[in-house]
Amino acid sequence: MTIKNHIPNFITSLNVLCGALAAFAGFQGLLPQAAILIFLASLFDFSDGLAARALKAYSPMGKELDSLADMLSFGFAPMVLLHMMLKYILLGSFSADTLAAQPTQIAIILSPFLVTVFSALRLAKFNVDTRQSESFIGLTTTATGLFLSALAYDFTNGDGWLHTLIHNQWLLLAFVPVFSFLLVSEIPMFSLKFKNLSLKDNVDKYLLLAVSLFFLITNGVGGIAITIALYVLFSLVKLLFKR
Repeated sequence: MTIKNHIPNFITSLNVLCGALAAFAGFQGLLPQAAILIFLASLFDFSDGLAARALKAYSPMGKELDSLADMLSFGFAPMVLLHMMLKYILLGSFSADTLAAQPTQIAIILSPFLVTVFSALRLAKFNVDTRQSESFIGLTTTATGLFLSALAYDFTNGDGWLHTLIHNQWLLLAFVPVFSFLLVSEIPMFSLKFKNLSLKDNVDKYLLLAVSLFFLITNGVGGIAITIALYVLFSLVKLLFKR
């Protein structure tokens, strides 16, 4: 194999590195830094596919490595951040001893790692599901990870309504069953790929982009989470109208 054939796997390996460092930073209570590393991981996740197509450097190893990278960067590291947010709310500190808490508190604080299990199921399902070549069925691990990472960034760095909202333990806890369900659900998520620039053919995509831009401007990084929530909502509305 020539050097160019290894470039996509090298980019995917950077995804792995960012995910591992994000998990480490998250356990240290460095939520904004961890979130930024996960955002970087998503950039590498996008770039490795582009590189593979541009260089025609596809390989079975690359496919497996990509799934493992996604599991770490979007299935595990963001759950560390949700875990730490719940820990801070319930115990008052990122450095508090979780195992010294009440059993109910321990269960709540550790519950985000259930989403990690469903992320693994999601990735395994995607790898053998031939229906998901053009669009997705169920929410992707990447979208789930970016949603939680954006909230984690706003958890310590934000100061608006979203910052206040996400300091509610019951809202954060609700994300566990919601994302666990969405990851393995049969709900079709509309494709964000543009086959042409026609307004008629892409009205849902243009509408989502316009609304997303508004929330990114008004809410900063937290707008990423709002955008993903809107993406899920738009997909559900589109499904209902199809019926």
